[in-house]
Amino acid sequence: MSGNRFRYGAWRDGPDPLAPPFDVRAAVDQVGGEILEGRNLRDALRDLLRQGPRGERGLDELTARARRLRREAMRRGNLDGAVTRSQALLDQALMAERDALNASDDPDALFKHAQLENLPRSTARAVEELSGYQWTSDEASALYQQILDGLRNEVLEQRFAGMKQALQGQGGPEAARQMAEMMADLNALLARHARGEDTTDQFAEFMRRHGEMFPENPQTVDELIDALARRAAAGERLMRSLSASQRAELESLMAQAFGDSGLAEQMSALTDNLRTLRPGLNWGGRERVQGRGELGYGEAAGALEEIGDLDDLIDQLGQDHPGATLDDVDVEAVERQLGRSAADDVRRLRDLERELRRQGWIQRGQDGMTLSPKALRRLGGTALRQVFANLSQGRRGQHDLRSAGAAGELTGASRPWEFGDEQPLDVVRTLGNAIRRTASGGVAPTPLRLQPDDFEVAETEARTTAAVAVLVDLSYSMFADGRWGPMKQTALALSHLVATKFPQDALEIIGFNRYAVRLSQQELAAIEPTRLQGTNLQHALMLAGRHLRKHPNAEPVVLVITDGEPTAHLDSDGEAYFDWPTTMETLRATLTEVDHLTRYGATLNTFMLGEDEGLRRFVEGLARRNGGRVFAPDADELGSYVVSDYIRARRGRRGGLAA
Repeated sequence: MSGNRFRYGAWRDGPDPLAPPFDVRAAVDQVGGEILEGRNLRDALRDLLRQGPRGERGLDELTARARRLRREAMRRGNLDGAVTRSQALLDQALMAERDALNASDDPDALFKHAQLENLPRSTARAVEELSGYQWTSDEASALYQQILDGLRNEVLEQRFAGMKQALQGQGGPEAARQMAEMMADLNALLARHARGEDTTDQFAEFMRRHGEMFPENPQTVDELIDALARRAAAGERLMRSLSASQRAELESLMAQAFGDSGLAEQMSALTDNLRTLRPGLNWGGRERVQGRGELGYGEAAGALEEIGDLDDLIDQLGQDHPGATLDDVDVEAVERQLGRSAADDVRRLRDLERELRRQGWIQRGQDGMTLSPKALRRLGGTALRQVFANLSQGRRGQHDLRSAGAAGELTGASRPWEFGDEQPLDVVRTLGNAIRRTASGGVAPTPLRLQPDDFEVAETEARTTAAVAVLVDLSYSMFADGRWGPMKQTALALSHLVATKFPQDALEIIGFNRYAVRLSQQELAAIEPTRLQGTNLQHALMLAGRHLRKHPNAEPVVLVITDGEPTAHLDSDGEAYFDWPTTMETLRATLTEVDHLTRYGATLNTFMLGEDEGLRRFVEGLARRNGGRVFAPDADELGSYVVSDYIRARRGRRGGLAA
């Protein structure tokens, strides 16, 4: 063994067996990162599979390979090669026959010469007229018979992949008899299956008698039908892809090739059965396959079958239809067309998609995949960490997530738990109560069983609650000028901060363009920009006022994020009125809502994005009217400004303790 030599290299047989498993959380973060940059949620989820997790191949690369193979198949050759080959064999046969007649003393030679000279120009009609001709040349007779036998065998081999091996060594009549018998049995089986009858036993008997003609080794009737239907559909597409004259020539040649053996009738019945059982296949399509070579019937139909399979594969890999998942991809077809490594890539992506669903990161609804609340919490946490990272680097001081606030500081006292309490549990006093209740002789039993009367909760200082309305501009200019991503990140970060550190606060996110609408965290993450014109701040302020009035004891906080002055308002009929530039009617309607909020005690702080002079005049006038503040941050600093102002504003003017 000491003399053995080994060579080491990259693993080439499928996925690396030592590679680490895919990181589901990294995939979620990859999607979240794109969303925080302003990408559409649906597109981000789709791109994860299209482009693949970092370092992995995705569906786009596999689709590109499938398209390249399809282009190659489309350039494989001309589809009418069967007629062209028949014409070439006929020319050879006629040449050999004329030579034989010239050297013959047969008194009928002149008559035969005349017959050959007056043959129709159509190959199919010439072959038909020569069906009863008495050939002088054995070579010419063999060439003529080759036209018929070759075409018949090509058609049958295209439909039944194992026919050539199964009938090897058998003569024409015996082979034709076996084929007719097999197709009669097959048509009877398919007819029973189409009627909904149980064909398990009949299928087993059929495969016992004729299984050698089906090297795919189908295990069920449906698998058999799938294999046969793909080939039959390819044959039908071949006929439709020819010109009318080419199709007529080939159909006539095929009819003569099958003769009166009954094969033609059985083939027609088989095609009808398969079309009935698999109506969704492409039976009527046409393809323009061209190339330098001439393709025989089997080669042409095979090229079209491959093109059809690749078309189905491209459609499956595209994942464009509603509700599409990677479970829809035929992995066996991927391996057959693109190879084992491509099939392994699909399996890994499919496992990733399944694991994302199993672990609760994504969920499927009517509109396809969406992030689950669990994933949205992680996304909000990521957004908030980025905001605090920017804060820690700026001039505003340290704002670490762990110290950003809590629902009241502990006082050190505790009291018995009551139903509905939300204060934190005092674990030490709770366990102490249980021990004192159960201890016998100074020793507590194990395990220690708790009763409701044992529980105590820690008392905390009272804190001011806040009713917060964040108004975010959804006009198209926010997207066009690169502010859509920072807007999403800011709103998601604030939503996460309120949910985790200030759960007693009531937050509502309101988006506005021509109309205003309340947005959940999931809707915010998934929202897409539209080209609908209008900045209806009046409607947004109206919804904000309704939210604040639902929480009369909370500190009212209104934060407005916009890059344009108001250009729309609601008329008395509830319909939006839009005009640009801003009209006095829109300004008056907007300022009326500002006055309502001012009288209620809410302060409006505005975060102005952009350098529009009209916007600057408007927000400065709004600040003077309401007493709020105006900020003009860069888009990248928007989150830091908004979160900092929220923490400051929630301290409020109603005597609450600072956060």
